Formats: sequence, structure tokens, C-alpha cells
Amino acid sequence: MNAIRRYVKDLNRNKALLLMVLPASLWFICFSYLPMLGTIISFKEYRFNGNFLSSIINSKWVGLDNFKFLFKTDDAYIITRNTILYNSVFIFIGLVLAVAMAIVLSEIANKRLAKWFQTGMFMPYFLSWVIVSYFVYSFLSFDRGMVNKIAVAFGADPVQWYSEPKFWPLIIVIVFLWKSLGYNSVIYLAAILGIDKSLYEAAMIDGANKWQQIRNITLPMLAPLMTILTLLAIGRIFYADFGLFYQVTRDSGTLYSVTNVIDTYVYRGLKTTGEIGMSTAAGLYQSFVGFVLVITSNYVVRRFNKDNALF
Repeated sequence: MNAIRRYVKDLNRNKALLLMVLPASLWFICFSYLPMLGTIISFKEYRFNGNFLSSIINSKWVGLDNFKFLFKTDDAYIITRNTILYNSVFIFIGLVLAVAMAIVLSEIANKRLAKWFQTGMFMPYFLSWVIVSYFVYSFLSFDRGMVNKIAVAFGADPVQWYSEPKFWPLIIVIVFLWKSLGYNSVIYLAAILGIDKSLYEAAMIDGANKWQQIRNITLPMLAPLMTILTLLAIGRIFYADFGLFYQVTRDSGTLYSVTNVIDTYVYRGLKTTGEIGMSTAAGLYQSFVGFVLVITSNYVVRRFNKDNALF
């Protein structure tokens, strides 16, 4: 009874704050938690029968057959390898460049110029991958692409960019960083601006140069944020940005060896065969592996520094 009274008292005391988080809570319940019930499809041979709920109930149980179908394909190794390697590069290089760019922006004395740079770097984040794909095509088109025109002007032969897989790992990394770097750097820039300025003043009095201030003040203060964002990124290491690998590459079949990832493979399979169960199994597989990676990574971080851990 006392516990109930304390609960009601806390509820009344914090009702204003609870009302503020109510819309976000309802959004998560409707669009994040309720859809989890749909994971049952990954264990069924889903066939449409009347409505969605009755279709789930009446579909035949197949156990782990959908997972077997996903991993017994010839492309299972390729899509898993591409997904992990690309995301690993994105996480590592994206972290280093975002922190470096945030530090550079924070050191610009002219604040108007700094805001101009921030805006210019942030704008690509709002572009859809469809628009970005046309930008890339304007550079790499065989007939009218800017790169080939420059190459021809210097006496080189034009390149069939959309038929040459060896160039695309670098192209994909560059395009991803161009689009996402501004957003990530703004997050770290906000954290840098929140660091107590008296720490830098004390360091300057002690004779510390700029690099020593960055190494001994800025980076240690950013470490908790860097760790948390990296842990969250590791949790999605089995997810690929569909637009990047499908739209930017223009779904070129000759590039599948270096551009085919789990998301694009499932999409093509769903579009061709209509196997909803297999696509749901792939989504459950991605979520489960991401969950395990987050738990494992967080455990490792806690072993070294509990304050930097996610939980």
C-alpha cells in the first residue's frame, strides 16, 4: 500500500513532465513495440488470407526454414561481408572525421564564417538518396559525366564507371561521408561548445599549446559521447543504408559483388519472389545480431570505464 501511495505521489509530482513525453511514448508504442509482434512471420510461410491478422494466424509454421533459405544462398557470404565491412569503415572513418571537423569548426574565430561552413556541411544530410544518385551520375556518366570529360580532355580513355566494381568501394565511402559528415560533426560541435572555457584558460596559463589542449581537454570530454554514439552505430552494423547501395549504384548488376548488402538483397528477393517470411527473417536476424553486439560492446566498455558505458 505504501508503495502504491509513493507511486501516485510521484505521478502527481511529475505529471507535467509525463505529459510532455506522452506523445513520444505513444509513437514508440505504435511504431516500434507493436510491430515487434510481426516477427512471428519470420517463422511462417506467410500467405495473404483476408486481412493481415488472419493471414498471420492461418499461415503455415515453417520453423527456421526462412532463415535457412536466407543463409543457404550463394550470396549469403557476399552480402554479409559487404554489410559488415562497409559499416565498419563508416563507423571508424566517420567518427574520426566528424570529431576532427567539429574541432576545426570550433577553432574558427569568425563565428559568421563558422556558421556558413556548418550550414554548407549540414545541407547534404537533408538530400534524398535519389537526388544524390543523380549528382553522382552527373559525374560518372559514361557519355556526359564530368569525370570522363576531364579524362578525355587530358587524353585518357573514358571509364564505364557503372560496370567497374573495383572503383565502387571508394566511391560509396566518399558519398556516404559527404552526406553524413556534416550532421555528425554538428553533434560533436555542440558538445565542444558545452565544455567549460576555464579549462582551456587554465591550460593556456600552464603553457599548453593548441594540440595539447585538444588532446588533454577536448578529446577526453568528448569521449563519453563518442563511445555512446559508436555503441549505437555498432548496434546497426548489420543494417545498410538502402538508398546508398541501391539508388547511388543505379542497381547495376555488374556491381553486385561490391554493392550487394543484406537490405538490397532482401528487397530484390521480395520484389521477385514476394517471400515476406524471408524478408522478416532477415530483419529479425539483423536486429538480434545488433542487440548482441551492443550488449557485448557495452560490456567491454564497462570493463574499462563505467562512466562511458551506454548502460
